[in-house]
Amino acid sequence: MDQSKAPVLDALRDYRDRGYVPFNAPGHKQGRGVDQRVLNVLGADVFSSDVIALNGLDDRLMRGGVLAEAQALMADAVGAEHTFFSTCGSSLSVKSAMLAVAGPHEKLLVPRHAHKSVISGLIVSGVRPVWVRPRWDAELHLTHPPGPEEYIEAFESDSDIKGALLVTPTDYGTCGDIRAVARACHERGIPLIVDEAWGAHLPFHDDLPPWAMDAEADVCVTSVHKMGAAVEQSSVFHLQGDRVDPDVLKAREDLLGTTSPSSLVYAALDGWRRQMAEHGKELLGSALRLVSDVRQRVGEIDGLRVMHDEFLRLADSVDPFKVVVDLAELGISGYQAADWLRSEQRVTVGLSDHRRIVAQFNHSDDDSTADTLLSALTALTRTRFPAPPQVDVPAPSDLELRTAMLPRDAFFGPAEQVPIDQAPGRIAAEMITPYPPGAPGILPGEVITQPVLDYLRSGLGAGMELPDPADSELKSIRVVAK
Repeated sequence: MDQSKAPVLDALRDYRDRGYVPFNAPGHKQGRGVDQRVLNVLGADVFSSDVIALNGLDDRLMRGGVLAEAQALMADAVGAEHTFFSTCGSSLSVKSAMLAVAGPHEKLLVPRHAHKSVISGLIVSGVRPVWVRPRWDAELHLTHPPGPEEYIEAFESDSDIKGALLVTPTDYGTCGDIRAVARACHERGIPLIVDEAWGAHLPFHDDLPPWAMDAEADVCVTSVHKMGAAVEQSSVFHLQGDRVDPDVLKAREDLLGTTSPSSLVYAALDGWRRQMAEHGKELLGSALRLVSDVRQRVGEIDGLRVMHDEFLRLADSVDPFKVVVDLAELGISGYQAADWLRSEQRVTVGLSDHRRIVAQFNHSDDDSTADTLLSALTALTRTRFPAPPQVDVPAPSDLELRTAMLPRDAFFGPAEQVPIDQAPGRIAAEMITPYPPGAPGILPGEVITQPVLDYLRSGLGAGMELPDPADSELKSIRVVAK
């Protein structure tokens, strides 16, 4: 296909050039109804480009095929057979993929370190998870994607599995062996979904880790707003092969998605695809050289250590654009570092935990942004901080809680709020999720234990973000009623 085309952008330009006068949604009517104070911040172009799809970007029957052509171009650019755009982020895309593979009470292999959107998919669908053990690094206190051995072990522990899900790359950039896991799944006649939210850039340069469609996965979900150049909520999911019906996948997306998709998201996806198809190798090649230099220079700053080789003990590969900085030698937490960098240096990072921060690079960065980060990190090492509160990180075995109920049954069933000291031994009725990276510490349906409570409460006291429990101070927990 002609990758120089951008049908959504062309349709937007045509809509504006022809001077259409809308008597349909959106209600701001090309920005005419927007308060000037809003325009002073957002600009008029945002609203002039915010156009409804039906009888806006296209006619009322979508006879121009604007969106269909844009999706086909995306599929062609990355070597997929079908591509679907999502304006609700990969949180919606991964749910759509899960529901296309398994239905209520059917079984899906799910790594226990999956993002909370996957767990939400289990709750909404009633799918029964069969947990796959991630590769725990007890020394570094983080997890890496499971490999074929872990999936085969899960297969052998249960029966009637309908599909499998793999999360790669992680928020730390560590990647699993997609091809080996896909082949283990296909030998058993089931499809593999890859939650590759952090991997939008992977198809466009050979020096990056393998990406799902090249590695025999059936469905791949990716967030272009994360590592691409699109506005927030911009996601796509790709499909190949015949193990998942494209009509079923589309129907599941229709079930969950909005009927009022944002043309801003569609346009950003369309333009990013064209940019990558035409210039991705060059842009990413320059970015790879830049981040290689950054990693070396960060490692030369006293008190900082860039993590990479130690990940390869358990991970198949690592995305070099994730610059993971260990702060253990400084004796401070990632939470302290992230807050100080934002408040004092006007630098924000993508992830912080009890001992690390993660700065994510991509083709948008240049020498100026790199120097800003390096200067800020140097200043960080010269600043005195109080000793951080201790986070009681349990052993891996203590983080693997027993599932006593389906997540859906526990979440929607009768529940009560109990004081924290009465929670051990009870079945959770809510998620409690350190965020980022967004992998729940406790899931609905799991039996709560004291070590995990100690971890979450000490983490909260140290600066961990826990966005989802009903009691934000974690003095009480929502549990299944007796």
